[in-house]
Amino acid sequence: MLDRIAGFFRLIGRTIARFARIFFAWAFWPFIAARGWYVQRTWMVRLPILGLIGLLAVLYCYFIWQTQVWSGFNPAFVNEYRLSERKVPAGQELPTTGGSATKTCQRSAIVDVAADLTDFNVNQNAWISSMLLYRLGFFGVDWDHTPFLDNKASFQRGVNQAVRRTSVELVDTLGRVRGTSGINNDLQRARGNLQFDEYSWYFGLDPFGPKTPSPSYYRSALESLRKFNADLAACNAIFDGRADNLIQFIDRIANDLGSTSDVLADRSQNHHRGWFDTRADDRFWFAYGQLYAYYAILAAAQSDFSQVVAERNLGAIFSATMRQFQAALQIQPAIISNGREDGWIMPSHLATMGFYILRVRSNLVEIRSVLDR
Repeated sequence: MLDRIAGFFRLIGRTIARFARIFFAWAFWPFIAARGWYVQRTWMVRLPILGLIGLLAVLYCYFIWQTQVWSGFNPAFVNEYRLSERKVPAGQELPTTGGSATKTCQRSAIVDVAADLTDFNVNQNAWISSMLLYRLGFFGVDWDHTPFLDNKASFQRGVNQAVRRTSVELVDTLGRVRGTSGINNDLQRARGNLQFDEYSWYFGLDPFGPKTPSPSYYRSALESLRKFNADLAACNAIFDGRADNLIQFIDRIANDLGSTSDVLADRSQNHHRGWFDTRADDRFWFAYGQLYAYYAILAAAQSDFSQVVAERNLGAIFSATMRQFQAALQIQPAIISNGREDGWIMPSHLATMGFYILRVRSNLVEIRSVLDR
């Protein structure tokens, strides 16, 4: 009996070794073939090629470093805003201190968070999705279809998705009094820049020619968001903190999370290949990025709409929602597995993330129902 078990594991080992040899033969045969051609060339040909290889090696080292180092990543970064210390809703006049005659208003925490998340994406970190080596892929295979070096890019796109959604609501409802005021130009510019393609590098083929890379647009959006908040603090802009605006904002976030939950459910149910599902990691980290951003944005919304929250007695529901976000953000597996939900060897991280998203969404639906009464 023991011999049969040992033989079974030896067979597995031989099979893995065989596939490893096939993979390395496939991956390295172009280099082996090129070496034979290279040694027959003169130094006039060799030196430029050697320089190009050295440049590629430096670029790949930089690229791998940027994908693995997450500067400023902190799931508890909401605490740094000290939102509980804000006693005045966004856009409302602050009490004067020290006999000052200068009128000041409360900044929007939502706008602060959206700006800081954008700063985190493109200033504290390199924007991975538009980097040249990310665009080129792995031997022509999109990095999202590989099990490595795409986690940070997916996370950043998840964060950006939440900021994009927020910028739309800031333009359409929160940054104006509907029917009686025009659209704020700074918020309009921020929304337009945040909607820009996430994959643009300095040069493109469709259309052919030079381009402005994605991070430049997002940095412009960051400046516009900060300018709006400066104007709001000077009482020269509007933040309309009505209950119906909060209802619409909650609705949009719930719908956005519902869409992501459906993507996770489809992948979990139809492609459960455990650790061998190469698309599970980018699905997981995109959802994680959304939750990371919406956690801060909703905490900021609770502060900006503090008067509405107090009047409708929503503090307990908001606190429960924040706890669900915190629990979800504690899930940080080193390797993402998309196993069967009833499997006993390989876990189902996508199903777990989908579960937390649905719990958050159910709390948002409850908040909306209370506001709508």
